[in-house]
Amino acid sequence: MNARLIAYMMAVLVFCLGVFMIIPLTAAFYYGDGSAPAFLISMTVTCALGACVFLITRHRQDLYLSHRDGMVIVTLGWLIAGLIATMPYLISGAIPDFTDAYFESMSGFTTTGASILQNIEAMPEGILLWRAQTQWLGGMGIIVLSIAILPFLGIGGMELYKAETPSPVVDKLTPRIAETAKALWKIYIFLTFSLIVLLLIGKMSLYDAVCHAFTTMPTGGFSPKNASVGYYQSAYIDIVILTFMFLAGINFSLHYKLVHGNIKRFFLDPEFRAYLCITVAFIFLVFTDVYVSIYTKITDALRYSSFQVVSIITTTGFVTADFEKWPALSQVILFISMFLGGMAGSTGGGIKIMRIILLAKHSYLEIIRIIHPHATTMVKLGGVPVSQTIMRSIWGFFLLFMGIYILGVIILAALGLDMVTALTAMATCMSNVGPGFGGVGPMDNFASIPVAGKWFLSFSMLLGRLEIYTIIVFLIPAFWRK
Repeated sequence: MNARLIAYMMAVLVFCLGVFMIIPLTAAFYYGDGSAPAFLISMTVTCALGACVFLITRHRQDLYLSHRDGMVIVTLGWLIAGLIATMPYLISGAIPDFTDAYFESMSGFTTTGASILQNIEAMPEGILLWRAQTQWLGGMGIIVLSIAILPFLGIGGMELYKAETPSPVVDKLTPRIAETAKALWKIYIFLTFSLIVLLLIGKMSLYDAVCHAFTTMPTGGFSPKNASVGYYQSAYIDIVILTFMFLAGINFSLHYKLVHGNIKRFFLDPEFRAYLCITVAFIFLVFTDVYVSIYTKITDALRYSSFQVVSIITTTGFVTADFEKWPALSQVILFISMFLGGMAGSTGGGIKIMRIILLAKHSYLEIIRIIHPHATTMVKLGGVPVSQTIMRSIWGFFLLFMGIYILGVIILAALGLDMVTALTAMATCMSNVGPGFGGVGPMDNFASIPVAGKWFLSFSMLLGRLEIYTIIVFLIPAFWRK
């Protein structure tokens, strides 16, 4: 293992995080919220630490980045990023407890949106902007951001991209991986800027618009308001954010193809069609369930049901209604949505629609084999055969996901959480959703979770964000043997 190169990459990551603190520092100065000294100290320490390690490790001979090195860099990168992000919280006193601060920062970088803050609006503006920015950085991946500048560092980044990209199959858009990373970030930034402009048109303040854009595109869900998006009571804002949540749940390689004029490929993609159909079907079910029983106006029923379904299925977690007061069918649909997630290659969490499609197709073919034992069958996606290697990986992921989920529910129940809270807290953290039901419902938060539970859920967020394998492999002793 190339320890020197790994340390070098960590130094670049730490320095970049320090530089990004300029944005919330500017907000802190502008609003005079008292958090500016915390950001100045955090930025100075972070940049100095990153610069020192960078200078010590920059003279290297072996530039080869192995698959194992890539896995280590990604895992350590997320752990260190979460640690760095706690500094403004702790120094400013906004979140004085380290466990709570790390939970909040890990929730940010993994774009989970689970929070321990009981009065969000009482927090300094600089802190809330930093909180939102951690989600924006985590959405496309802090490591992918580093890949965009790797050519200037003289290191190839394909190993990092394979470990970071949240997709069963790595979709390399351009011949050079650095160009791929840049293409993804250009689309990401363009969509973020477009959302800010549209929210400003809806009379949202610039500060709130930036915070919500920073947390919508990464499907994060952190809001500067206690009532989340529901605070604004605006149908226009709901529709705009709903649209961009849905877009964020789409594979970014499809956005790339759409931008380059391949409209047919966008709409004929089998995963996109499944994603669209499932979303529409779930909206219809929830709409019919809440119409009359909860909302007497058909427009209100459609507005709130569609927003909440898209918010949960894309694992964003914004809230416009207290869905715990909705009928049982609607709650079950939302609970199922937590596991599905968006498309592979999107910023969403969950199992991913592509895996759901392939698991369903494979299960169906097994039934066909029973009926026709001598038939030659093969799983296909969009007419393209899917290899047995990929299918084994997907089944392995699914079994690991469900096994860890069940174990997590048992652990949380053992820590004293009631059944509903344990079931949904584990689901919402592992799928990077945010709000659940019971003690972690849309009108509650994670402040009451025991300390051990917060650390376990923080680990679960990381497992979900890096799609299990990266972390599990990292923990197996055989991984460290030569």
